[in-house]
Amino acid sequence: MVDDEMTEGTDNARFAFDGLDRTIHEKARLGLLTSLVSHPKGLSFVDLKRLCDLTDGNLSRHMKVLQDAGLVAMEKGYENNRPHTHCTITQEGQRQFFDYVAVLEKIVKEATEQTDASLSIDPIT
Repeated sequence: MVDDEMTEGTDNARFAFDGLDRTIHEKARLGLLTSLVSHPKGLSFVDLKRLCDLTDGNLSRHMKVLQDAGLVAMEKGYENNRPHTHCTITQEGQRQFFDYVAVLEKIVKEATEQTDASLSIDPIT
């Protein structure tokens, strides 16, 4: 069934959300990037694990995806003679994260405007 308000040729793929990057959109990776944006000096692997409630394996896998995309950097070393991994968001990661957030804000704004418009229409009684 076609919506009566839709006309042919308008709003094609309006809700395809092409601006939502699948690399970022996955819940765990979004949480990781948000954590790193919020901590510009970076976070340890252990801190990220705790903040995002991930297992070692899940965190490693998601960080690898983000690193391969150039969104994060990981520096492995030692701290107090113990292995230590320090994670930071790259400039490209920051740019893509904020572009992603802008797309989300646009989606929310459009949905809110549509909802507000539909609620303000008086039903015919």
